[in-house]
Amino acid sequence: MSDAPGRAVALSSDGQLWARLSALHARVGGAMQKVLQRRADIGFSEFLALVALANAELGELHMQELEEVTQLNQSSVSRLVLRLERTGLTERRYCERDRRRVYTGITELGRQVLAEALPVYETALSDAFGHLTGDRELGPLLAKLRE
Repeated sequence: MSDAPGRAVALSSDGQLWARLSALHARVGGAMQKVLQRRADIGFSEFLALVALANAELGELHMQELEEVTQLNQSSVSRLVLRLERTGLTERRYCERDRRRVYTGITELGRQVLAEALPVYETALSDAFGHLTGDRELGPLLAKLRE
């Protein structure tokens, strides 16, 4: 038999903090996804992958490294890499010493798309943070994180 309706559930202070951080992440991430897709024709995961690739030595990363950067699982990263390769933003590269080791490398087109998407991202992020500043729940948390 279930508990009576209306009974409050008490989260620990860490539980409350994690719930607020998750809400902050979801709100900002959702806004970033929409704006990047609409204005730069690129998804947020693709954007994060291109940033990581552009900043990597030789402009390339192994799949596991992309998993860490994008916070996606192996299957999702494989699909992400296929999308990036199909659109010409990245290319498959093989290790000279071990041909079984495959890397994903950013192309010149990938660098161009990233250069166009970066100001869109920065403006959208600033807007999202600006909207959250007035939020009673998330505004103080954002202010604390920005310190």
